[in-house]
Amino acid sequence: MSDCIFCKIARGEIPCRKVYEDDEVLAFHDINPAAPVHFMLVPKQHLASLADADESHAALLAKMLLLAPKLAKEQGLSDGFRTVINTGRGGGQEVFHLHVHVIGGGNIPPMVKRD
Repeated sequence: MSDCIFCKIARGEIPCRKVYEDDEVLAFHDINPAAPVHFMLVPKQHLASLADADESHAALLAKMLLLAPKLAKEQGLSDGFRTVINTGRGGGQEVFHLHVHVIGGGNIPPMVKRD
């Protein structure tokens, strides 16, 4: 998709602070971090959301999820981290290109407030 911001980043048209890159996946630091360490894994192939994934994306999804702990550790998150995949407008997705947030360091609040 030519106007997708993550596609532009993956093509090198918009600079980013890279964490990792190969032929299929790019990981880069979030420009508005929610924690001391906050990066995203995105497929270079445009895939709007997790809801649009199918069996043909299985290897790519597995690769991204297996990279998350490896890259988190390399970024200093040996004590743990949070992964988030916002899916669709109702799920809080803002950029409609699949991305996995990896967040950690400092005091991360709970995802859901409990009474």
